[in-house]
Amino acid sequence: MADEPLADANVYLDACCLNRPFDDQLQLRVRLESESILWLLNNVQLGHWSWTSSQVLEWKISQTPSVPRRERVLPLFGIVTTVGSTTDAMLDRAAQLQQLSFKAFDGLHLACAELSKCDVFLTTDDRLLRLSRRVASQLFVRVENPVDWVREVQAT
Repeated sequence: MADEPLADANVYLDACCLNRPFDDQLQLRVRLESESILWLLNNVQLGHWSWTSSQVLEWKISQTPSVPRRERVLPLFGIVTTVGSTTDAMLDRAAQLQQLSFKAFDGLHLACAELSKCDVFLTTDDRLLRLSRRVASQLFVRVENPVDWVREVQAT
């Protein structure tokens, strides 16, 4: 992959993305997603992109049962550009998203990404990706797999 991205972006990475580089890398899909996420985080660190996180995401990661995994993932928050607050508007939007069949935490993450005006919400969760595609017209943020999104960014 190129060293520098071709477009500025404000991204939201869910817990699946943040954990992916620490998953077993034997499967090609896992390795490709991991490399895409690491490349993206590197570009955030270099100031090319912004990474919006949320209090909800930080709390969720802090509750990771595996202490070694939690200790590897939590330091990533050191490069977060913006942390979206948990507001009434976010909670209301999350409730609306739950009515569309999103799980509670997924709805909170999506609501934060929408209200923070993120360009893309990245996830490796196939269920979340399928549901997001099915209700895309009712979302205010684009939802993509990191590999697909990085390929697209690289092509522009």
